[in-house]
Amino acid sequence: MQKPRICILGGGFGGLYTALRLESLEWPDDKTPQIVLVDQSERFVFKPLLYELLSGEVDEWEIAPRFSDLLVNTSIVFFKDRVKCLHPSDNWRMNESPKASSSAGTVHLESGLLIEYDWLVLSLGAETKLDVVPGAAEFAFPFSTLEDARKVNNKLTTLERKTFGKDFQINVAVVGCGYSGVELAATIAERLQNKGIVRAINVDTIICPNAPPGNREAALKVLSSRRVELLLGYFVRRIRRGSELKSEDSPTGLDESRTEAANDFERYILELQPAERGKESKFIEADLVLWTVGSKPPLDQLEPSDEPYVLPLNARGQAETDETLRVKGHPRIFALGDSSALRDSKGRILPATAQVAFQQADFTGWNLWAAINGRPLLPFRFQNLGEMMTLGRNDAAISPSFVEGLTLEGPVGHTARKIAYLTRLPTDQHRLKVGISWLTKSAIDSVSLLQSTLTKVLSSS
Repeated sequence: MQKPRICILGGGFGGLYTALRLESLEWPDDKTPQIVLVDQSERFVFKPLLYELLSGEVDEWEIAPRFSDLLVNTSIVFFKDRVKCLHPSDNWRMNESPKASSSAGTVHLESGLLIEYDWLVLSLGAETKLDVVPGAAEFAFPFSTLEDARKVNNKLTTLERKTFGKDFQINVAVVGCGYSGVELAATIAERLQNKGIVRAINVDTIICPNAPPGNREAALKVLSSRRVELLLGYFVRRIRRGSELKSEDSPTGLDESRTEAANDFERYILELQPAERGKESKFIEADLVLWTVGSKPPLDQLEPSDEPYVLPLNARGQAETDETLRVKGHPRIFALGDSSALRDSKGRILPATAQVAFQQADFTGWNLWAAINGRPLLPFRFQNLGEMMTLGRNDAAISPSFVEGLTLEGPVGHTARKIAYLTRLPTDQHRLKVGISWLTKSAIDSVSLLQSTLTKVLSSS
């Protein structure tokens, strides 16, 4: 009897943790699955800690280990490849039932590899949409992947080097003031200090509109202390190169001396439109534009051209699922994370956060085990454990759900956040290595701080 073949598309939180969950379960000998994990990158990325790459607080290997290292002691097979097309054959419209078919479908990869599966897991994440505003795709940097973080860090380093020793302020514009935008603005403002100006633009009149009040207030205090300029109630109409502006079109209020100093690298002009009446349009100048709004799963790009709409997708490109995380009309396909449009008890689509993906991975792994072994599937119930955000090297805000009104800020929040994420890193071996690395760095920082304090005390005495 052929063992069940499980194909997992996407190696983010949902995909990798589902694979590891399946690996940890006890299986009958004749039903132990063959698990294939496919991702376009060779590294898993722990996205909530990407900001720490910009601050220099973590090393790349700590938050972006290779899949080959994580899966070395497992039976999971990893393919570094891109998904080209899906051909499911388990949907209710097919004449042949899944049980009678030799497989529940096939996955076509860009390398030409064809994978037949009995069970499929969709966890492909989402891609930042930069095509909604003229100039964004050409001039703005997204911040969602390891490659994005590398590019942003390299750009910042280049700007810092070219302006070193000069009376020049690096201008950074962050589009979007959700969690990602605020965390980016706080981290970069801390890094640049008095050598840069960070402006954060948001169409809403408040930052982090869905965050607990404690987190929002903590973020506002930090942003204010680091002189981050908040442009609330505005949206970006277009982005242009500064060199493309004609003299008659040049916005007023730009620093001409700064323009002359910036001749050796590109600058950009963002045209801002007010979201409500009563405000005037604005033009702001930036040496670096970061884009944190708008994303869409790539599921609609994977459907065969001769048979579109094989998956039930909503307007955002997410697969509609039932409460067990199975795609509607496809009993052999599960979807989670950004790929899933699962709704809560109030009919709202669950947010595409790491916390949701962690919990969905546990349920997806169990429900696959249950489906293969003829057991009842469990309905997914999200348990909100609270929300966390980084605000710099030694600063964070945490609002745990189990204590109403409590917010941990500053160094305490920072330590609690790192401990929480350390426990969420994949595999015991990787957690141990990272834990030792962080403890070592903390000890070195403590010794350096002590030496600095003693030096100041002795010099003043």
